[in-house]
Amino acid sequence: MQSLRLAIGFLTIVPAGPRGVPPTGPARSYFPLVGLALGGVLAGLDIALGQVLPRMVAGAVLLIAMLVLTRGLHTEGFLDVCDGLLGGYRPSERLRILRDTHVGAFAVIGGTSLLLLKWTLLVSVPDTGRIALLVLFPCMSRLGMVLAMDAFTYVRRQGIGSSFQVGCSRWQLVLALATALAAGGMLGGIGGLVLAGTAIGVSLGLGWSFTGLIGGLTGDAYGAVNEMAEVSVLVMGIALVGEVAGLLQAPFW
Repeated sequence: MQSLRLAIGFLTIVPAGPRGVPPTGPARSYFPLVGLALGGVLAGLDIALGQVLPRMVAGAVLLIAMLVLTRGLHTEGFLDVCDGLLGGYRPSERLRILRDTHVGAFAVIGGTSLLLLKWTLLVSVPDTGRIALLVLFPCMSRLGMVLAMDAFTYVRRQGIGSSFQVGCSRWQLVLALATALAAGGMLGGIGGLVLAGTAIGVSLGLGWSFTGLIGGLTGDAYGAVNEMAEVSVLVMGIALVGEVAGLLQAPFW
């Protein structure tokens, strides 16, 4: 199960993967499974914090915990994308800015907005279906990353995301999709499948947009896809627990 260990070591702070071995295509098939584990940690932490802390404080702790557990990997990619895509006017210029390790104004604005929105969403998730949504949203967003890796060209010859193009097969996508759909169906019923569809739609839409701007995707773009998919799934989950669930007349949680 080296591919699973590589996925855990890449996506989390847990040193599970062998040192010096880059993750390859087969590892990405386990991304939704690793997301489920992250969501389980968040859900358990939320239950514990709910006994002693107000919801607003608990939401902040959950946000920080997610950043620590993932080493801020995807958030960093989102910041770079904000700088690169908003700070450049041509594909070559945008790619150059994406490689720049300095943080610009667009990254600061985008990162602040992202974290504020995530905290607000985590605080706003209702008690009804709260645990299921906390478990599912990291899973669905990582499914989105796998789809983006499979559907769009990696624009650089080398980079943090280039190793995921080695040893690729369609079965990896099938396994990732099956994992996310099974988890969504078991934990959220029809609503869980809607969350999966949300992550898929957002990821493919962002991939198409990035391809138009820089000719493909980069490792930073993968991180941005994850972050935007997380936010979108949280928004949809809150909506499903409220008005939309009543309109569809189906049990979501």
